Amino acid sequence: MTTSGVLADHQIKAMISDGGITATDPIAPEQIQPASLDLRLGAVAYRVRASFLAGRQRKVADRLADFQMHSINLENGAVLEKGCVYVVPLMESLSLPAGMTAAASAKSSIGRLDLLTRIITDHGVEFDRVPEGYTGPLYVEICPRSFSVVAQQGQMLNQIIFRQGKTLMSDDELQALHTQTPIVSGDPVISDGLGFSVDLRPNGGDLVGYRAKPHTGVIDLSKLGHYDPDEFWEPIHTDKGWIILDPGAFYILVSREAIVIPPMQAAEMAPYLAMVGEFRVHYAGFFDPGFGYAAAGGSGSRGVLEVRCHEAPFVLEHGQVVGRLVYENMAAMPDALYGREIKSNYQGQGLKLSKHFRSP
Repeated sequence: MTTSGVLADHQIKAMISDGGITATDPIAPEQIQPASLDLRLGAVAYRVRASFLAGRQRKVADRLADFQMHSINLENGAVLEKGCVYVVPLMESLSLPAGMTAAASAKSSIGRLDLLTRIITDHGVEFDRVPEGYTGPLYVEICPRSFSVVAQQGQMLNQIIFRQGKTLMSDDELQALHTQTPIVSGDPVISDGLGFSVDLRPNGGDLVGYRAKPHTGVIDLSKLGHYDPDEFWEPIHTDKGWIILDPGAFYILVSREAIVIPPMQAAEMAPYLAMVGEFRVHYAGFFDPGFGYAAAGGSGSRGVLEVRCHEAPFVLEHGQVVGRLVYENMAAMPDALYGREIKSNYQGQGLKLSKHFRSP
């Protein structure tokens, strides 16, 4: 029986070999991360009238029959337009054993494009959550918020982790971990996870973030290091230690703290209390073992914050707590760590746009 925790890379490979994870095309080695599996787009996107969940009594296919407007062939790439909602069947399907659940999120580069992507399942009542013992297909809902994009069959926009039994660390366990292996620069703020704040007083300048421009061209998701940031982003400068968030605008900011994920832990970003202000911080999701870890080539890495303001303009202050990092125990030591054995775009990162843009 698998020890409780988040499954490591070699355990995910075993699930593939045992038929717990299947796919229409063979799963490639580069899809398997230290504690997660990258999921691939299928050949067709369905434009739908609205976002939806299947509900306990229905399959996603039933809901597509209700809400589908038209279909788009993704084999050679196609434009997914800003403000529209699409549902794409994924290449991968699951057959989870008893005691195992799964959770999904957007990959880092996708979240930084303000591309809302959420996994849905047959009989599902939550986004990005796969219940214990689920057997069936996976779909992804895609809603470009700031930029229209070109997407293509086989591209990996989402990742999924597998949880066996109890995985979450208590605050006491997290404090003990920090005492043994520091997980954050400075004194930790631990309450239902590790709290972190926004950096609006950077060392070496007054650039604190970027705001997405409202009327831009299309971003081809296959083109890396290709686009001029000035065509899509407005730099945000301040020497005051605060900025005013505009309603409806999307920002890329960075955490004040440098974060470390030790080899036997994984972590997930979670939103902070809604009462702290008129904004929402969106997160790309999971942090693999080794993120920011010195032995894996890091010395603490900042968390990039994807921020959208709600109805009213809001003053965001330097050092304001905006989110928390929930740590989980691994079920086993991964064969590879983020930033060491695998190619990692964001090890040791600070304020950084997605990998589709040239360095400013």
